[in-house]
Amino acid sequence: MSQNDKEGGFVSHLAELRKRLIHSFIFLIVFFVGCYFFAEHLYGFLVDPFAQAVKDDGTDRRLIFTALQETFLTYLKISFFTAFFVTCPFILMQIWKFIAPGLYKHEKHAILPYLILTPVLFFLGGMLVYYLIMPLAIKFFLSFESTGLSTNLPIQLEAKVNEYLSLVMKLIFAFGISFQLPVVLSLLARIGVVDSEFLKKRRKYVVVIIFAAAALLTPPDPITQIGLAIPLLILYELSIFSVKFIEDKKFKDSNA
Repeated sequence: MSQNDKEGGFVSHLAELRKRLIHSFIFLIVFFVGCYFFAEHLYGFLVDPFAQAVKDDGTDRRLIFTALQETFLTYLKISFFTAFFVTCPFILMQIWKFIAPGLYKHEKHAILPYLILTPVLFFLGGMLVYYLIMPLAIKFFLSFESTGLSTNLPIQLEAKVNEYLSLVMKLIFAFGISFQLPVVLSLLARIGVVDSEFLKKRRKYVVVIIFAAAALLTPPDPITQIGLAIPLLILYELSIFSVKFIEDKKFKDSNA
């Protein structure tokens, strides 16, 4: 192949990548605009764990904002967050269409399940936050409220709109990204960086790393930290089985 052919091929790859990125960006913007019209309903969905946790405590609850632009910016964040969440499968599909022509058939079969599994695991992490971690964390934080008998003045939560949303989004992203652990370890096993014995021997170090990561990625309370650490430990153990399965399959293919 001549130098001109190589340069032409490189330019065509760049053009293809540019086209895929533009399509993904347009798709994201369209969904962002659409989501903004439903931002109030989306926020109602995200605030529902808080509403359900406090509905029977006999106190009139509300969310407040202390800056004129706070609610508007919050709705923008919600819209972008939702649009990105929805368009992630489309973006992954564009990535797949870009890299697939350069892969062999067996490589396509190896990578495609991970592209499907990635958004599924992220979604499962978000569901865990929404349906379990947030309600438990809210009840834990509300337990520090006081009627004022021992503190002279009552202590009552008046959560800010932006701060509540930031907490929910941070937890969903932290859990969603952390739930990619099996994907990362399986891919590392496929390229020979790690194996099942390596993962088993370093289990005790991983436990410490997982709890340290949970402490960094979540608020400073035991509910969310343990709520992230325990699923990650389970996913790590499942990753060992997954890596072992990959090794056995490689061994069978090599002897076939």
